Amino acid sequence: MADTFSNLVDTFKNVGVTRAYGTPVQLGGQEVIPVALVSFGFGGGNEGDDGASGGGGGGMVLPLGVYRNVGGDVAFRPNTVVTLVCLVPLVSVLGAAIRRAIRAAKS
Repeated sequence: MADTFSNLVDTFKNVGVTRAYGTPVQLGGQEVIPVALVSFGFGGGNEGDDGASGGGGGGMVLPLGVYRNVGGDVAFRPNTVVTLVCLVPLVSVLGAAIRRAIRAAKS
């Protein structure tokens, strides 16, 4: 188990900025750098005397957008689909707060 855990840690040492910013690509005469939110986690356990052990892990990648080099000016262009999906919880909470405020004002 210790060797497996050590190998797993070595595998994930370089995950971070190198995964969040992709390799620059030339597209239509512009340099484009993809940007993503990268999150991962893993864990393991041991039951003790009977020698049972286990582990698991998972990850998530959200493509946030791209940096474009346009005429020497670098500009960020967000991924609108992911932006809208990330705004859904915020809009829901804001709507619930406004509804409660209106109910409290009527009372």
